Amino acid sequence: MSTPSLNEIVSLAKRRGFVYPSSSIYGGLANAYDYGPLGSQLMKNIRDAWWHHFIESRADMVGLDSQVIQHPNTWIASGHVASFNDPLVEDTVNHKRYRADHLVEGWLKEQKEPPTVDVDSLSLAELADFIQIHHVLSPDRNPVTPPKPFSLLFKTHIGTIEGDQDEVYLRGETAQGIFLNFKNILDSTRVKLPFGIGQIGKSFRNEITTGQFVFRTFEFEQAEIEYFFNPKTTAWQPLFKRWQTEMWQFITDTLGVEAKHLRWRQHSDAERSFYSRETYDLDYQFSFGFKELWGIAYRTDYDLQQQMKFSGQDLSYIDPYTQEKFMPHVIEPALGLNRVFLMLLTDAYHVDPINQRHYLRLKPDLAPYHLAVFPLLKNKPALVKKAQTIFHRLQSHYRVTWDERGNIGKRYLYQDEIGTPFALTIDFETLDDEAVTVRNRNTTTQKRVGLNKLERYLQQNLNKTQKNLSID
Repeated sequence: MSTPSLNEIVSLAKRRGFVYPSSSIYGGLANAYDYGPLGSQLMKNIRDAWWHHFIESRADMVGLDSQVIQHPNTWIASGHVASFNDPLVEDTVNHKRYRADHLVEGWLKEQKEPPTVDVDSLSLAELADFIQIHHVLSPDRNPVTPPKPFSLLFKTHIGTIEGDQDEVYLRGETAQGIFLNFKNILDSTRVKLPFGIGQIGKSFRNEITTGQFVFRTFEFEQAEIEYFFNPKTTAWQPLFKRWQTEMWQFITDTLGVEAKHLRWRQHSDAERSFYSRETYDLDYQFSFGFKELWGIAYRTDYDLQQQMKFSGQDLSYIDPYTQEKFMPHVIEPALGLNRVFLMLLTDAYHVDPINQRHYLRLKPDLAPYHLAVFPLLKNKPALVKKAQTIFHRLQSHYRVTWDERGNIGKRYLYQDEIGTPFALTIDFETLDDEAVTVRNRNTTTQKRVGLNKLERYLQQNLNKTQKNLSID
């Protein structure tokens, strides 16, 4: 099964209400998207799966929800104000702006025998030299300016009086809110090292080049963990490996993604942040290539040290057993939820080679709906009443949708395309035998199930993975 094109995923997402272009009635806003009825539910299911796996199911984790706008010194201390930049070039003719590294990557792909170069490791000066030596042009085939740093932080102001306002930033990552609250969590809970703090929330980056649908946008959602430990008593390498294993298992087991589409990529010394001793990306193979889905970095004690230095507050940890006072180190797994969303649509997208039926093989717990309930005919009151009774009965246990539009075949195809695992049809026989027809999304096979056995049957089958979803 080939990877679906981005155009196929975008078309499905808009047609079926997963994702809409933002502000579309005004012509849209570049690289901004709204999540529709199905998309918002799928995003919620992704959040819930991550939160349950990493927060609720672990005794060594706690949760947090920090503010989008924080004290501006937060971002000075973290280094974002000074160095959170992308290399910007400008078309000298039409003045369009591009990321220099992306232009270089595009140029390399066009060459029959491209020079061997790791673009991610090139410094600003090295990018400038490469562009000049190889005459790299803009997409419109015009010369570009030498690259310069472009800040990714969004600036805004708070205050009620014009001219008397303070400059602040929309957060570029959720992680700093965790470091700001480290002491609060120590004082208000009974956590002891090693432990982690997890958070889900919106972040904002003033990207030069976005695109590729929801993969890279100005506003995005992160699920980040800072796992704190004592470097004297906990070796970071095994801990780092354990987190890598946990990340891989979450993607393959909890989310049901094909392992063959994943890979680990280690950052080079030049690419890795100066404070990080090790950084890896867990990449997924989209139609536009392997791209970062989830990063993990050993950030040492850099962030706590910086926030302590700029705030003047003591953020050190005192071991309750030895009374030793020290600064914990952290390992950070940082996940982009919008990228998980795009990955799931891509990985679950299937086309039946025989009849060209399109369907999403989402795991039942992730699908926007577990079940669809159909009265065979909408103009037969007895059928509709019976179907409504079943619908309301199932609603208390499952995410259920009601569909009485058009013929039954079109209803099946619609539910297949949005990933609903099972469709239940209430027909005239139901009125006599108290049974419904249950249709399987993956196989299209149907089985007659008595209403007195229906909920037990659904519990057994909805707990199965996408690969084993079947009618037994």
